[in-house]
Amino acid sequence: MAKVLLLDNVAREGAEVLERAGHTVEVRSGRLTPEELARRLEGCAGLIVRSATRVTADVLAGAHTLAVVGRAGVGVDNIDVAAASRHGVLVVNAPEGNTTAAAEHTIALMLALARHIPQAVAALRAGRWERQAFLGVELAGKTLGILGLGRVGTKVAARARALEMRVLAYDPYVSPEEAGRRGVELTGLERVIKNADFLTIHLPLTAETRGLISATALAAMKPGVRIINAARGGIVDEAALAAAVKAGRVAGAALDVLAHEPCTDSPLLGLDNIIITPHLGASTREAQVHVAVQAAEQVAAALAGGRPRYALNWDEVRGCRAARAI
Repeated sequence: MAKVLLLDNVAREGAEVLERAGHTVEVRSGRLTPEELARRLEGCAGLIVRSATRVTADVLAGAHTLAVVGRAGVGVDNIDVAAASRHGVLVVNAPEGNTTAAAEHTIALMLALARHIPQAVAALRAGRWERQAFLGVELAGKTLGILGLGRVGTKVAARARALEMRVLAYDPYVSPEEAGRRGVELTGLERVIKNADFLTIHLPLTAETRGLISATALAAMKPGVRIINAARGGIVDEAALAAAVKAGRVAGAALDVLAHEPCTDSPLLGLDNIIITPHLGASTREAQVHVAVQAAEQVAAALAGGRPRYALNWDEVRGCRAARAI
């Protein structure tokens, strides 16, 4: 039996998985300070978080009994994986649980952007009936550029094809043959950027992708392009995007993520042609249950001495099986 701490409002179903495996579960809501987190981790073998809690090198250095950290979701940019490896702590994630939710939110943002839906609703609620002010565009016949053809990007591509869009994609880790099987034309980054009527981003935030959609990239895009980002903040240079929208080169953008979150005072919020939602990509009941259960299953597998399916640093911790915490 081991103790596992669940934070960030991880769905209760995740705790139930661990309890059935014989573990003690402590559930805490609300944001913890680093000092509070350190105290709560005393005696814990496992930790499961979403995106709010940052599992830093300092946190890991002080968590002497911690053996495995689970991310209820796919991105682990809030977890210092390298530091975890140095301390023999396994990091696991749940990459499949929220892909449908993220793909559907991307399509919802794209449709809302094309038809000015939030702006039209706001105008009507303000007492203005303005049909001509919100002339939109159709998706059918347009080219959708996808940056990142992983699980979410692939689901977006399938839905875009059903909407009669032509799909171009860039992903250096996918072969042209595999992309073809998904009904997508794989090509270079430059060609995707230059030809997209709509551009959607499904990449992790890394040193290589940070600021990828820069002022230079925006200048190379087709005039009137519309940009959707439901992946990670920081991939889009927000100041450059604001300038491009103000200049009329970019027709609009729909963002579910920002470089700094939570955020209610971004200059982007003052631009009529930009839609921003508060990181809702995985915010469906179904997705939250799926990622909680999958993350808990990974943590339980590690604590049982097995190799979890989605262990991100297995080789780095030299097959660590949580032995020091059991």
